[in-house]
Amino acid sequence: MDSSVPEQGVNDPWSVVVTALQFAADRHCHQRRKDKAASPYINHPIALLHLLHQEAGVIDPVVLASALLHDTVEDTDTSLAELETRFGPEIAGVVAQVTDDKSLPKAVRKQHQVDHASSLCDRAKLVKLADKTANLRDLVASPPAGWSVTRCQDYCRWAKQVVDELRGTHQTLEAQFDQVYGEAISQMAA
Repeated sequence: MDSSVPEQGVNDPWSVVVTALQFAADRHCHQRRKDKAASPYINHPIALLHLLHQEAGVIDPVVLASALLHDTVEDTDTSLAELETRFGPEIAGVVAQVTDDKSLPKAVRKQHQVDHASSLCDRAKLVKLADKTANLRDLVASPPAGWSVTRCQDYCRWAKQVVDELRGTHQTLEAQFDQVYGEAISQMAA
């Protein structure tokens, strides 16, 4: 069976999203989130899909599939070459732009996200906006086990720095981020 996905616009463009969901579920099947409940990791890419499509009205299958796959290279044994073979160069390119280089120290990776956010392609900016918003929503709902209030506040401020470099990309996504950012800061100040 050929595991590659048809080119964008050929046959059913939504097949790439369904295939990406299955691929991400398979790759993240043994991973858990850092929240207190240690929820299944796949919940995070699904949250991005929901946020982008259901809340922000994004219908581009390349963006939606990339959102589902955004952590596969960074957090699993998936390579960009594998994503390109299975999903094509557009999706692999978006995932590449939102993937941190884990060989760099954490502080360098975080600063790199701030410094390079404005230079991402529009599709990658949408994924990045959804990722930061979903992460803050998770932080508000169930902070990672062992994170102090200060660490949560630091994460919020850093996420806002990244999102501020993405401003002008998508008004609805930016408003969703701003809303959850306000909730997070208020909750942590209490």
